[in-house]
Amino acid sequence: MKKTGFLYDPRYLLHDTGPYHPEVPERLQAIYQGIEEAGLLSNLVQIQGQRADMQWIEAVHEVAYIRRFEEVCYAGQKSMDTPDCVMGSDTFETALLAAGGVIKTTEMLMQGEIDNAFCAVRPPGHHAETGEAMGFCYFNNIAIAANYLMRQWDVGKVGIIDFDVHHGNGTQHIFEKDPSVFYYSIHQHPSFAYPGTGREFEQGSAEGRGFTKNTPVLPGHGDEEYGHYIKRDLLPAFEKFRPEVILVSTGFDAHIDDDMSDVKLSTQAFTWLIETALGLAKEHADGRLISVLEGGYSLKRLPELGANHVRALLDA
Repeated sequence: MKKTGFLYDPRYLLHDTGPYHPEVPERLQAIYQGIEEAGLLSNLVQIQGQRADMQWIEAVHEVAYIRRFEEVCYAGQKSMDTPDCVMGSDTFETALLAAGGVIKTTEMLMQGEIDNAFCAVRPPGHHAETGEAMGFCYFNNIAIAANYLMRQWDVGKVGIIDFDVHHGNGTQHIFEKDPSVFYYSIHQHPSFAYPGTGREFEQGSAEGRGFTKNTPVLPGHGDEEYGHYIKRDLLPAFEKFRPEVILVSTGFDAHIDDDMSDVKLSTQAFTWLIETALGLAKEHADGRLISVLEGGYSLKRLPELGANHVRALLDA
């Protein structure tokens, strides 16, 4: 029987971004509520966060950056590197619990305890660079999981699909020279074009050239355009690359009701996106897929989006 893991921990709510920040604890509460009210919790293998072993954080992030993050957090500093990266006294510990929870989920996948999973974590991660916090992100959860798969489990090819509406600059930069990781991102550009990266000509460098693929989407585009672009760009790329495990940076902020973008995806489009990723995992990776939460800020829509996402994983 196929098993779907669900990583959630109330300690992820302790990361305090203040009253006017979009990346708030209520995001996770809304997702959890939607999954619970849909009657799906009992069908999931529930996973709690755990503090990441520092060796896996240091494999992706500079030691000096990690120490600085810890020091400024405990010193009571209210932001780091950019005004967007607001923090409280629990932020460093919460980021460790998020990264560690994703590592634990990845370990369970590779041990055969689960077949796929959704990691409802915060802070998010895909903007975090090796030595800089960006875009609400401190530790790059997806990059840490990919590195863990390659180093601990000898996975030769990891495919990363990023459908957050903002480009995952950190993930791209971390792996842009690595032919073992194929990074695909579909995101809005221009307008709301944070962080300004992710152009079509960015294809990786050195040995990793050709293992990065970006699909910029114009404001106002929606389901029809996304369907066309995914079929044109993602499917043939992964057919050629043939990943052994797929990781998904899941952002719900391209929804038509999300104020963080001008892309106009329907609720049903997000189900189609994860179903497409699951189809690729079934075809190439023995179904092995882990989805990790990035953005998504419409508290009205997150319950339904989270429940649909998990239902698709269960149905896979």
